[in-house]
Amino acid sequence: MGAFSLASVLSRPWISDMIDRIGRKRSYTLGTLIMTALPLAYLLFNGDLRSYYLPLLLVRIVHGVGLAIIFTAAFTYIADIVPEERLNEGIGMFGVTGLTGLAAGPVAAELIIRTCGFAVCFLFASLMAMLGLVAHLRLPESYVRQSHTSQRSFFSVLKKGKTFMVGIIAVLFGVALAATGTFVSPYARDQSLTFISLYYISYSGAAILTRLVGGRLADRVGEERVIPYALLLTGSGLLLLLFVGGLSILAFAGFITGCGHGFLFPCLNALAVRDEAVEIRGKVTGVFTGSIDSGAFAGSIVLGYIGEWAGFQALFLTAALALLAGFGIWKWPAGHVSWRASEPRLDKQEG
Repeated sequence: MGAFSLASVLSRPWISDMIDRIGRKRSYTLGTLIMTALPLAYLLFNGDLRSYYLPLLLVRIVHGVGLAIIFTAAFTYIADIVPEERLNEGIGMFGVTGLTGLAAGPVAAELIIRTCGFAVCFLFASLMAMLGLVAHLRLPESYVRQSHTSQRSFFSVLKKGKTFMVGIIAVLFGVALAATGTFVSPYARDQSLTFISLYYISYSGAAILTRLVGGRLADRVGEERVIPYALLLTGSGLLLLLFVGGLSILAFAGFITGCGHGFLFPCLNALAVRDEAVEIRGKVTGVFTGSIDSGAFAGSIVLGYIGEWAGFQALFLTAALALLAGFGIWKWPAGHVSWRASEPRLDKQEG
């Protein structure tokens, strides 16, 4: 399971460069081909795990790369086609589709596994990816690289003040996602709560609601003004988990954390790509999405050890403090000024 996430993180520089080099649509095509084929590979593995562990590890690595390609290419495509003045709203609305899939996918998979077994579940996963492959074929390419366009490396883009700042906040956000995605369910069981899905229903519902109702807020006032409040909201939701004693507090914690997520993700994404040249937008999106994945991967490991040593409450307190640290970094005057002094856009320099 770790190989999947780690491959997604480590391949991001190559993926981001590919998206800027061959285009968003071609990259997405490659990603959906991988996501269609790889679930079928799991059907070949039977018997004792030790007899096919290394081949399974290789399949997991390729599968993780496929998901990273899809995720980065799709959000870069959206950043290309959404009007600049509605960037937050557009990214947020597009993100609703992902939240819906993340909510519906586990439910569908669990039902299929219970009634038909794992083999049918893998076939179903392959079919979903195939539908994504077919659905995007009629879309036009949003960016075609010109032969004279200068190239910048992933790491040179990462070192830019604004991009680096967004990356740091995204890593801390990823730690929070690791806490909510990995540890809320066992914590709720430890508290003898039965309707654990209530947390995720409240979380997803709030994240979707904030994007539908408040999607234009950040475009009006600026994502720089919304991000600190979103960090505080998400951190407050995690702190509320320390006091869970019943379903009502669990649902309220999910709602508050989901509201923070609903604002934070599109605002960070929009800030990352706003005013950036189209020829490096894939790399910028790669930094953002890769930073979230890095935080989620590292957070799952670190928080797991903290939970084992000091309990669930210490785990969620640590995740909340990570977001409060993000708030402090964001408000730190020296850091805030440094990324505002951003470079001129490449297309203006060359045009």
